[in-house]
Amino acid sequence: METIVSALAENPLLLLFTVAALGFPLGRIKVAGASLGNAAVLFMGLAIGAVDPRLKLPDIVYLLGLTIFVYTIGLSSASGFFTAFDRRGLRDTALALGSLASAGLLAYLLAVQLGLPGVQASGMYSGAFTNASGLASVVDAIKAAGGDAAVPVVAYSLAYPVGVLAPSLVMSAAKAAFRVDLTKEALTIPSFRRSVQRAEVRTILVTKAEAEQLTVLEIGNREGHEVVFGRVRRDGEDVIARGDLRFRLGDQITVVGPAEEIERIAACLGEESAEAIQLDRTEFDIRRIFVSKAEVVGRPLRALELPQKEAALVTRVRRGDMEFIPNGDTVLELGDRVRVLTRRDNMDRISKFFGDSYRALSEVDFLTFSLGIGLGLLVGLIPIPLPGGITFRLGFAGGPLVVALILGRLERTGPIVWHLPYSANLTLRQLGLMLFAAGIGTRAGYSFYSTLAAGQGLGIFLTGAALTLTSGLLTMVIGHKLLKIPLNVLFGIYAGAQTQPISLTFATAHTKNDLPTNAYATIFPLATIFKIVVAQALLGAVGR
Repeated sequence: METIVSALAENPLLLLFTVAALGFPLGRIKVAGASLGNAAVLFMGLAIGAVDPRLKLPDIVYLLGLTIFVYTIGLSSASGFFTAFDRRGLRDTALALGSLASAGLLAYLLAVQLGLPGVQASGMYSGAFTNASGLASVVDAIKAAGGDAAVPVVAYSLAYPVGVLAPSLVMSAAKAAFRVDLTKEALTIPSFRRSVQRAEVRTILVTKAEAEQLTVLEIGNREGHEVVFGRVRRDGEDVIARGDLRFRLGDQITVVGPAEEIERIAACLGEESAEAIQLDRTEFDIRRIFVSKAEVVGRPLRALELPQKEAALVTRVRRGDMEFIPNGDTVLELGDRVRVLTRRDNMDRISKFFGDSYRALSEVDFLTFSLGIGLGLLVGLIPIPLPGGITFRLGFAGGPLVVALILGRLERTGPIVWHLPYSANLTLRQLGLMLFAAGIGTRAGYSFYSTLAAGQGLGIFLTGAALTLTSGLLTMVIGHKLLKIPLNVLFGIYAGAQTQPISLTFATAHTKNDLPTNAYATIFPLATIFKIVVAQALLGAVGR
C-alpha cells in the first residue's frame, strides 16, 4: 500500500488520471434514476485524498480546470443569457435569483444559530446549490487571506450530495402535487408546438390576383410566416426565390416549413400545386453542408447575401440535435449543418463557401481561446465593492465567465471568431470539469476524512438539505401557482438556478423535450455569478 501511495504522491499526472479513471465509471451508476455524472470525480478525489495527506494535486490543476469549464459554459450560454432581458426573461430570472437570495438569507440565519463560521457557511451554501464557481471564489479569497482553503471544500462536499439529489425530489413532488401532464402542457406553449411540427416541402401555385406583384419578403413580413421560400418556376425556368422577387400569376414556388404554415401561404397566394417541383433535381439540388469556415459564422444570414451573390438559399439549419427554419436574423455557428438549395453545378462552390470540413470542426483556435481566457482572468482580478464595506473579486471563476458571455454575444471581432465548434466546446468543458473536480477533491480529501472521523458534518449536511429543499419548493409554488409558468419551463429555470446538469438531465427525461434546456441556458450564467456574490457575502457577513 505504501508503494502505491508513494508512486501516486510522486507522480501528479498518474494521480490525476487515476482519480478520473475511477471516478467516471462511478458517475454512471444510477440510483433511483439519478447519477452523480462527472461530479463523481470530485468524490473519488476526496476518497483517494483521504488515504494520505500527500495525495493531493497542485493548485494549478483545479484552477486551470475551473477556468476552462466556466469559459466554455459562458460561450455556449451567451445567446440565452442576453435573451433573458425581455419581459418574460426578467420574470424567470427574478424568480430564480429570488429563491437563491432567500436561501442565502436562510443560510446566514442558520449559520448564526448553529455557530458556523463564514468559511463553512459559504462552502455549505455553494455545495447545497452545486456551485463550483462559488466554491472557487471562496477558496481564492481564503487563500489570499492566508486561511485554510480546505475548510469550505469540506463543507461543500458534505452539502453537495443533497444539492445533487434533492432537486429531483422537488420536481417529482411538484409534478405529482400539481397533477400536470407534461406532454400535454408542452403543446400549449406556442414555441414548442411550432418546433415539434415536422418541416415539409410543398409547391404552391400563384392564382390570386392580389398576390401578384408582391415580393417574397413582403409576403413573409406581412403574414409573419415561419417558412422559407425555395425556388420559383416561371415559364418553365427555375430560379432562387430571392427576397425582392415579385410573384406573378402562374408561378410555382416551393415552400419549406410546418404544414400549418404552408397552408396559410397557400391560402394567401393561391393553392397547392399538383406538380411537386421540389422533386425535380435536374437543375437544382439540395445538400447538407457543415459550417466550418470562420468567415461565414457570427454574421446574420442576410449579411451573407447568399441568394444575390451565390445563387443559393439555406432552407434549414441543424444545430446539435435541433433542426429549425432559419430567417434573415439567424446567425450561423461553427458546427452547424445547413441544408442548401442551389444549382447542381454550383454545389461544390457552395460547399467551399461554408467550409464543409468535419476535421476543421474538431480543431480549436487556441489563439482566440487563449485571448478570451486571458481577458477573463484579468477581469477576475478587478476588486468589486459591495454594500457594507465588502470587496470581492470575480476570480478564476467569475472573470472568465463574464468575459465569455460578452464575447459569445459579440460572436466575432473582425476576423476573430470567439465561438468554439460545438463538439470542441463540449470536450473542453468536460476536460475542465474533470481537472477541477480531481484537483479540488484530492486537496480536500484528508480534511474531509478527518472531519467525519471526529463525528462532525451531520449538521452541515442537514442544513444544506434545508436550504435546497426550501428554495426548490418556493420556486415551484411561486413559479407555477402565482406566476403561471408551465412546469416544462419551470423545471429548466430551477435546474438553471441550481446550475446542476444532473437536475437538467432529470427534467428533460421527464418532459421529453428541450424546453427545460432553453430555460436552463437562460438562467445558468446569471445564477452562477449571483451565487458567487452570495457565497462571498456569507464569507464576510458571518465572519471567519
